[in-house]
Amino acid sequence: MLAGRRLRRINRYRKIAMALVSNGFGHLVQQLGLFEWMPSLRRELHKERDASSKSLGERLRSILEQLGPTFIKMGQLASTRPDLIPHHIIKELEKLQDDVPPFPYEEAVKIIEQELGEPIDQMFAGFERVPMASASIGQVYRAELHDGTKVAVKVQRPNIEKTIETDLEIIADWVRLAEARLEWARRYRLREIVEELSRALRQEIDYTAEARNGEKFVYQSKSWEHVHVPQIYWDYCTKRVLTTQYYEGIPLSDMAAIDRAGYDRKLIAERLTTTILQQILMEGFFHGDPHPGNILVMDNQDLVLLDFGMVGRLTPSMKKYFSQFVIGLRNQSTKGVIRAITNMGVVPDDVNREQLYADIDELREKYYKVPFSIIRLSVAVQDMFNVAYRHQISVPVELTMLGKALLTLEGVVSMLDPNFSVFDVAEPFGKRLVKEQFSPKRLARSWLEDLPEYVDMIYDIPMSVKQLMTLIRKGQIRIELSAPQADQIMKRLDRISNRLTFSVIILSLSIVMVGIVVGMSLSDSDVFLWRFPVIEIGFIVVLLLFTWLILSIFRSGRF
Repeated sequence: MLAGRRLRRINRYRKIAMALVSNGFGHLVQQLGLFEWMPSLRRELHKERDASSKSLGERLRSILEQLGPTFIKMGQLASTRPDLIPHHIIKELEKLQDDVPPFPYEEAVKIIEQELGEPIDQMFAGFERVPMASASIGQVYRAELHDGTKVAVKVQRPNIEKTIETDLEIIADWVRLAEARLEWARRYRLREIVEELSRALRQEIDYTAEARNGEKFVYQSKSWEHVHVPQIYWDYCTKRVLTTQYYEGIPLSDMAAIDRAGYDRKLIAERLTTTILQQILMEGFFHGDPHPGNILVMDNQDLVLLDFGMVGRLTPSMKKYFSQFVIGLRNQSTKGVIRAITNMGVVPDDVNREQLYADIDELREKYYKVPFSIIRLSVAVQDMFNVAYRHQISVPVELTMLGKALLTLEGVVSMLDPNFSVFDVAEPFGKRLVKEQFSPKRLARSWLEDLPEYVDMIYDIPMSVKQLMTLIRKGQIRIELSAPQADQIMKRLDRISNRLTFSVIILSLSIVMVGIVVGMSLSDSDVFLWRFPVIEIGFIVVLLLFTWLILSIFRSGRF
């Protein structure tokens, strides 16, 4: 079994390397040293010329599609990180399709029975043999419970988890090799990016995580108008099987059917935008991928949101910083925009502040005196991510998911009604958010939440002072000061003090010499004290001390 697994892994290594070479990345394979133990790859190098006519983004998309579900999903997740990946590559990654042929019905039944522990006819009154949809991770069937409830059952593909884990292990190996050999891989922290995408992919293949997300949206939807979320049936849910309420409707991806039904496109756009913006700006928990295939339109033009494998979360602080960004743009404040971007991300210590200010000024000028009714909110957010990417500012996943959701939303809305402005709907939410942040009630609540910490700090002060005084009495306080160029400053102080010492010594010697001369001029004989020549001896002592100090100063090198 172990030998078989090792063989599969070697074959997978070879397939990945061949995909890289055939799409014009043979130089990368060579830099990683893979030709040394896979010499047969050199025969594929002639295909590099065929791939040279394609752009970098097109070649990357081709590789991911050739390598299957793991790489397609990784590419789709990477398309949500415009702060890490250039825009032209993001555009190609967004085109990735994971439509694949369905796996057999018998295998789906086997997985369902294994996961739920009962024969399928005991759990369901009816179960259609042909899936409604099929994707790289799983496929969806229409079914009916014994009480007559119509449900949608999503079943994970056989062995997909093992396939994904094997691929992720191989990707991790290659990334470690790349960071060891390639400087650009270390500079862009490639390992951190891959680890983050891997965590997101592992969560997406866990259907219980998607069920929990759906449950939260079901709770949220109680306050929504004209938008519904399928109920979760937990008794029929596991890590590999997800059962939800079934809704009949037309997917937004079928615009021809929408028009034949006579639905109001502008009304649909308004309902969808209002719901998604309420999720983002007010609730802080939103659908991360509201593309047309995940939205149904029912007969009464109510909407249904589907597929909650990809969701976004915004903490209160992130909502505040995002509103600061929008306010900074609106007030034409470069410092305000920089403050918001800095608060939202991790700014490198070596960032070029001057260039950062210049880029923000350019961004500010782009929106100077431009009516907000014609501004695309997603474009403003994309511009922010471009600045972050240019200066290697690491932006939290929550905000990149926000940008992805806004971009997808505006794409759907523009398809429904090209003249519809998302910002017209977003502006009232933004004003409300700002008003809530500075409302006396919110400030008072925030202060009350922090009050226990302040009280604890006050209670701790006497004990801390007592401990400090004890340490002082025992002489156990050690103070270390550090300042830029401290060594140079100390050397200069040494030179000044030594020069002062030298001057004082010269002055003292001069005074002694004057005293000797005056004494000898007033007396015809030598000056003796108790028969000792005091002045002469004192002169000799002072002269020796003077010589010793001068030598010490010159030896220190700090004269």
